[in-house]
Amino acid sequence: MQNDSGAGFSTGAAAAAVSGAVAGLAGVAGSVTSAWQSRGSNKKVKQSGRARRASKRQAMLTLSRVEPWSVMKFSFLSSVVAFIILFVAVAMLYMVLSMLGTFDSLQHFVSTLTSSQGSTGTNISHYFSASLILGYTAMLGALNIVLITAMSTVGSVVYNLIAKTVGGIEVTLRETD
Repeated sequence: MQNDSGAGFSTGAAAAAVSGAVAGLAGVAGSVTSAWQSRGSNKKVKQSGRARRASKRQAMLTLSRVEPWSVMKFSFLSSVVAFIILFVAVAMLYMVLSMLGTFDSLQHFVSTLTSSQGSTGTNISHYFSASLILGYTAMLGALNIVLITAMSTVGSVVYNLIAKTVGGIEVTLRETD
């Protein structure tokens, strides 16, 4: 069989190439299958003529002590970041609800509900001022910073006492590709 460029190839050569590719794929599939089957064992699988890549390294370590000062610094900074996120989220939520008129609608509903023929009803609008809501948010955030930092630091001291008794937490580290 001839193609238009003049270079010839026979169907036998094409069949040999295809069968060679299939045989190569079968060899790869066989090595993958054998590697999968022996993955649980510690035996090394040898391939013919080729050196297999060294297995990944592993290290078993024990977390026997956590430095309380380091835990305190980390938990303090994490608490400050959480406080900033909380404060910005509350401010944005307040701004959106204020723009939508939610507080005015709520004030109108409460005054209608509590009004009688002689009185105008209860005025709760001072509870929805931005300064009051953001002030309570700041107080809650500051309290969270103190409590989270203290609890984390005390937790690290308790962990150190327990780890001294039972040996700590064992961690296995493995190398990635």
